[in-house]
Amino acid sequence: MATSTTNALAGEERPRPSSKSGGDGTGRGRRGALLHRLDVKGAPYAFVAPFFVVFAAFSFYPLIYTSWISLHRVELATLNSMEWLAFDNYINLWNDSRFWNALQNTITIGVISTVPQLLMALGLAHLLNYKMRGSLFFRVASLVPYATSVGAAALVFTMLFERDFGMINWGLGLVGLDPLDWEADKWPAQAAISSIVIWRWTGYNALLYLAAMQAIPAERYEAASLDGASRWKQFTHVTVPGIRSTIVFTIVLSTIGATQLFGEPLIFGQGPNGVTGGADNQYQTLGLLLYEEGWKNYQMGRAASVAWAMFLLLVLVFVVQRLIARLRSRTS
Repeated sequence: MATSTTNALAGEERPRPSSKSGGDGTGRGRRGALLHRLDVKGAPYAFVAPFFVVFAAFSFYPLIYTSWISLHRVELATLNSMEWLAFDNYINLWNDSRFWNALQNTITIGVISTVPQLLMALGLAHLLNYKMRGSLFFRVASLVPYATSVGAAALVFTMLFERDFGMINWGLGLVGLDPLDWEADKWPAQAAISSIVIWRWTGYNALLYLAAMQAIPAERYEAASLDGASRWKQFTHVTVPGIRSTIVFTIVLSTIGATQLFGEPLIFGQGPNGVTGGADNQYQTLGLLLYEEGWKNYQMGRAASVAWAMFLLLVLVFVVQRLIARLRSRTS
C-alpha cells in the first residue's frame, strides 16, 4: 500500500504486466524474424566477402605498385631508390623497335598457336563425343600434355627441332627436303614454339569442348536427323552453336596465354639467346622483353612499363571482343 501510494504521488504509473510483456514478446519476435532474414540473405555475402578482399589485395596491389614503378627509374639492386620520370618509360617504350618487334612476335605466335590448337581441339572433342571403346582412356590421355611441365615439354621439342640431330630434320631428309635451322630463322622458330603450345593445350581445350557438347540435348540431334541433316550439318548447325560460349571462353584463355608466353621461347633458345629471343630477336615475345629489361638490364621501371603494355593489350582485346559480340547480337 505504501509503495503504491508513493508511486502515485510521484506521478508514476503502475506497470501493466500483461500488455507490456505481450508487447515485448511481439517486438522480440519481429526483431528475431528480421535478424533471421538478414542472416539467411547475408550469409552468402559473409562467406564470399573475405575472398573478394583477398582477391583485391593480391590483384590491385601489384597493379598499383607496378604502375608506380613504371613512372620511375628503378634498378633491381636498389628497389628503394627511385627517380621520378613521369611517362618517360612509356615514351621510350613507344619509340623502341624491340617493343614493336616483340609485340609482332607475340601476335604472330599467338595466331599460329591458337587457331590450329582450337580447331584440333574442336575436332578431337567431336570424335570423343561418340560412343566408342576406350573413350575414358582417350579422354585421360588427352590431359597428359597439359599435366606435363612446360620445362620438360620445351626441352623435348627443342631436341626434336635440333638442327643437326633433330628428328624433324631427319624426317624432312627422308622426303627429300633440306634441313632447317629452326632456331636461327624467324618463321621456323615461331612455328616450332607454336607446336609446343599446341601440343600442351589441345587436349585441355578438347575436354572443355567435350563437356559443353555433352550438355547439348539429344533431341536437337534427333530433330536434325529427321530433317535429313548429315553429320557435318549437325556439327555446324547444332554442335558449334550449342558450345559457342565455351568457344569464346577458350579464345579468351588462349589470348591471355599467348600474351604471357614466356617459358616455351626461353627454353627453346637454349641459353642467352632464349632471353633475347634469338640472335636477332626473331622470336622474342613481350614476356621475354619484360624479363630482359628487368632481370638482365636491371631496369625495373622499364619492365613495369612492358607489363602494363601487356595488361592494356589484354584490355583492348577484351573490349574488341565485347564490341563484336554486341554487334552480332544486334544484327541477329
